[in-house]
Amino acid sequence: MKKSLLKASMVGAFLLSMGATPETFAQSADRPWGLSLYANAIQARTNLRNDIWDMSNSTWGGGLGINRYLSPSFDVALQLNYFNMKQEGMYNFNGTNGMSRFDDEVGTANLGLKLKLNNGKILNENAFIQPYLLASVGAQYASVEAYYPTGSTPASYDEGILRMNYAAGAGINFKISDNFKIFAQSTFNYPSTDLLDGIKVQGTDELNDRYLQHQFGVSFGLGKAKDTDGDGVSDRRDECPDTPAGVQVDKKGCPLDGDGDGVPDYQDQCPTEAGTAALQGCPDRDGDGIRDSEDECPDQAGTAATRGCPDADGDGVADKNDQCPGTPAGTQVDANGCPVVLDKDGDGVNDDVDRCPDVAGSAANMGCPGLDAADSTYMARVPKIEFEFNRAVLKKTSYPTLDRISTMLNKYPHYNLRISGHADHIGSNEYNQELSVRRAEAAKSYFTDTKGISSDRVITEGFGEERPVAPNTTNAGRARNRRAEFRLFIQ
Repeated sequence: MKKSLLKASMVGAFLLSMGATPETFAQSADRPWGLSLYANAIQARTNLRNDIWDMSNSTWGGGLGINRYLSPSFDVALQLNYFNMKQEGMYNFNGTNGMSRFDDEVGTANLGLKLKLNNGKILNENAFIQPYLLASVGAQYASVEAYYPTGSTPASYDEGILRMNYAAGAGINFKISDNFKIFAQSTFNYPSTDLLDGIKVQGTDELNDRYLQHQFGVSFGLGKAKDTDGDGVSDRRDECPDTPAGVQVDKKGCPLDGDGDGVPDYQDQCPTEAGTAALQGCPDRDGDGIRDSEDECPDQAGTAATRGCPDADGDGVADKNDQCPGTPAGTQVDANGCPVVLDKDGDGVNDDVDRCPDVAGSAANMGCPGLDAADSTYMARVPKIEFEFNRAVLKKTSYPTLDRISTMLNKYPHYNLRISGHADHIGSNEYNQELSVRRAEAAKSYFTDTKGISSDRVITEGFGEERPVAPNTTNAGRARNRRAEFRLFIQ
């Protein structure tokens, strides 16, 4: 009856363990709870004989364990075991010598601590071979049936014994996958009773009954690892924890990148060719920013406007198609890269050289209209402007001339003005040169500061005494040589 109850309790525990669904297995830091199922091989040492390390006299049983991950180095383990233990041998019992035997049914429940060597310091946590050490303490219930030599008194022993049990040993896990391990473990057990064989040696407290327990089985885990992005790699091991749903990943949880260009396959428009992120993973051999598949000149840097081909003159026609290379910048060209001849104002001067393309003019004036007769006549004989002696200061008598020229600059906005300053020969060449420049600048200041003419339209130069228009031998000649000349021109 005692043996039946012990068997029933162990079978019930086994059946309960089988209720765990397969998808919950894989004990680790991700799945801290684990389950193990195993067979026991027992080798006993009792008062009858010593079968330690003698597999031929082993007895068998089974068990299950529940493991809890604590850290990379430690697990806590609860092991529930059921096994048979039996021996026979010659023994002198109470003065009667003869054959004795016993046949026990044993159940144990031990809680222990595992020291794992695959802790990242000795071996990698994910190593295939994962050795560990184990020490545990618990309770042992043994249903003992012992039979003494014929004629001895008493003739048998039939009792149930509940005692403490201590165990220490070592084991090895063989990692088959993240979800499955095979293991082997051996522990030496020290029950706090000497009656497993039904024999208590009189006059001593020595405990002779010991046994070696070998376990061979499989271990799983309980629970499901947290996997925020649902890619099948737990958050703890996922180096890319925000992978979009449905994207295939590698063992690190990162999207697959078949061509190794740093652009994941699901974003890579050229997944079999290494490329750049800027081009969605497509190659660009010449580095012009245009993917090779769309580049008509994949080995020569070009522009998007010319489909990846070079365009040296920048006219929008690729060099390989340009029949007029070297076209000046800004020139309107046709499909062959040659200038398009336009003359919007119909003055016979093509727009590409016409300084006034919207106003009819003449070729002599670079396409701009000329001065009218009165203005042309005036500019041919511009009245003399005067300066203070030996100074770059305009006399008031010069203002009417400057005002007339200002009016023409406003009337002909496409014209610019050149002012040339001159001096007589009195003084050094260097002084006269500097004085002529200052006088030209004084005239320019009148136009720009007083009349609001843009300084970009007025150019000054000084010639000193180099270009006299009259002899410097008389006062009248020297006065004519102290002058400023004005010329309207188109640039």
